[in-house]
Amino acid sequence: MGYIQNMNSTFSALAEPNRLHIVELLREGPLTVGEIADRLGLHQPQASKHLRVLSEAGIVEMHKDANRRIYKLRTQPLQELDTWLDSFRRIWEAKFDRLEEYLNELQSQENRSETKE
Repeated sequence: MGYIQNMNSTFSALAEPNRLHIVELLREGPLTVGEIADRLGLHQPQASKHLRVLSEAGIVEMHKDANRRIYKLRTQPLQELDTWLDSFRRIWEAKFDRLEEYLNELQSQENRSETKE
Protein backbone atom coordinates (compact mmCIF):
# COMPACT_ATOMS: atom_id res chain seq x y z
CA MET A 1 0.00 0.00 0.00
CA GLY A 2 2.95 2.34 0.65
CA TYR A 3 4.04 1.95 -2.98
CA ILE A 4 0.68 3.26 -4.22
CA GLN A 5 0.74 6.10 -1.71
CA ASN A 6 4.21 7.11 -2.93
CA MET A 7 3.01 7.03 -6.53
CA ASN A 8 0.00 9.19 -5.65
CA SER A 9 2.27 11.66 -3.92
CA THR A 10 4.60 11.78 -6.94
CA PHE A 11 1.75 12.24 -9.42
CA SER A 12 0.10 14.91 -7.29
CA ALA A 13 3.33 16.86 -7.00
CA LEU A 14 4.10 16.64 -10.72
CA ALA A 15 0.55 17.52 -11.80
CA GLU A 16 1.15 21.23 -11.24
CA PRO A 17 2.92 22.73 -14.30
CA ASN A 18 5.40 24.89 -12.37
CA ARG A 19 6.52 21.92 -10.30
CA LEU A 20 6.97 19.84 -13.43
CA HIS A 21 9.05 22.67 -14.91
CA ILE A 22 11.17 22.73 -11.76
CA VAL A 23 11.84 18.99 -12.12
CA GLU A 24 12.81 19.54 -15.75
CA LEU A 25 15.21 22.31 -14.72
CA LEU A 26 16.77 20.14 -12.02
CA ARG A 27 17.48 17.37 -14.54
CA GLU A 28 20.43 19.48 -15.62
CA GLY A 29 21.80 19.67 -12.08
CA PRO A 30 21.30 21.29 -8.66
CA LEU A 31 19.99 24.86 -8.50
CA THR A 32 19.30 27.43 -5.81
CA VAL A 33 15.80 28.66 -5.11
CA GLY A 34 16.73 32.01 -6.66
CA GLU A 35 18.00 30.38 -9.86
CA ILE A 36 14.82 28.34 -10.18
CA ALA A 37 12.63 31.38 -9.56
CA ASP A 38 14.55 33.43 -12.14
CA ARG A 39 14.42 30.75 -14.83
CA LEU A 40 10.70 30.20 -14.38
CA GLY A 41 9.77 33.84 -13.90
CA LEU A 42 8.39 33.20 -10.43
CA HIS A 43 8.76 35.14 -7.22
CA GLN A 44 11.06 33.40 -4.78
CA PRO A 45 8.25 32.63 -2.26
CA GLN A 46 6.29 30.92 -5.04
CA ALA A 47 9.30 28.82 -6.05
CA SER A 48 9.92 27.94 -2.39
CA LYS A 49 6.32 26.79 -1.99
CA HIS A 50 6.58 24.52 -5.05
CA LEU A 51 9.92 23.17 -3.88
CA ARG A 52 8.43 22.39 -0.47
CA VAL A 53 5.70 20.29 -2.13
CA LEU A 54 8.30 18.50 -4.27
CA SER A 55 10.43 17.91 -1.18
CA GLU A 56 7.50 16.52 0.82
CA ALA A 57 6.78 14.15 -2.08
CA GLY A 58 10.41 13.03 -1.94
CA ILE A 59 11.17 14.21 -5.48
CA VAL A 60 13.80 16.77 -4.52
CA GLU A 61 16.20 17.21 -1.64
CA MET A 62 17.75 20.35 -0.30
CA HIS A 63 21.02 21.13 1.35
CA LYS A 64 22.17 24.43 2.75
CA ASP A 65 25.35 26.15 1.66
CA ALA A 66 25.82 29.19 3.88
CA ASN A 67 22.61 31.18 3.34
CA ARG A 68 21.64 29.43 0.09
CA ARG A 69 19.31 26.49 -0.30
CA ILE A 70 20.36 24.21 -3.12
CA TYR A 71 17.89 21.70 -4.54
CA LYS A 72 18.55 18.56 -6.55
CA LEU A 73 16.46 15.69 -7.85
CA ARG A 74 16.17 12.42 -5.98
CA THR A 75 16.21 9.47 -8.34
CA GLN A 76 14.15 6.98 -6.32
CA PRO A 77 10.64 8.39 -6.92
CA LEU A 78 11.36 8.83 -10.62
CA GLN A 79 12.71 5.28 -10.86
CA GLU A 80 9.57 4.00 -9.12
CA LEU A 81 7.47 5.93 -11.62
CA ASP A 82 9.46 4.45 -14.52
CA THR A 83 9.04 0.93 -13.10
CA TRP A 84 5.29 1.44 -12.80
CA LEU A 85 5.06 2.82 -16.35
CA ASP A 86 7.18 -0.05 -17.66
CA SER A 87 4.46 -2.53 -16.74
CA PHE A 88 2.13 -0.64 -19.09
CA ARG A 89 4.80 -0.43 -21.79
CA ARG A 90 5.16 -4.20 -21.80
CA ILE A 91 1.40 -4.66 -22.14
CA TRP A 92 1.16 -2.22 -25.04
CA GLU A 93 4.24 -3.59 -26.78
CA ALA A 94 2.70 -7.07 -26.70
CA LYS A 95 -0.56 -5.69 -28.11
CA PHE A 96 1.28 -3.81 -30.86
CA ASP A 97 3.27 -6.94 -31.70
CA ARG A 98 0.02 -8.91 -32.10
CA LEU A 99 -1.45 -6.10 -34.20
CA GLU A 100 1.63 -6.11 -36.43
CA GLU A 101 1.35 -9.88 -36.89
CA TYR A 102 -2.33 -9.54 -37.78
CA LEU A 103 -1.66 -6.74 -40.28
CA ASN A 104 1.17 -8.74 -41.85
CA GLU A 105 -1.20 -11.70 -42.17
CA LEU A 106 -3.81 -9.50 -43.88
CA GLN A 107 -1.15 -8.10 -46.21
CA SER A 108 0.00 -11.61 -47.10
CA GLN A 109 -3.57 -12.72 -47.84
CA GLU A 110 -4.11 -9.65 -49.99
CA ASN A 111 -0.88 -10.27 -51.92
CA ARG A 112 -1.86 -13.93 -52.53
CA SER A 113 -5.29 -12.83 -53.77
CA GLU A 114 -3.75 -10.32 -56.19
CA THR A 115 -1.28 -12.91 -57.49
CA LYS A 116 -4.09 -15.38 -58.32
CA GLU A 117 -6.02 -12.83 -60.35
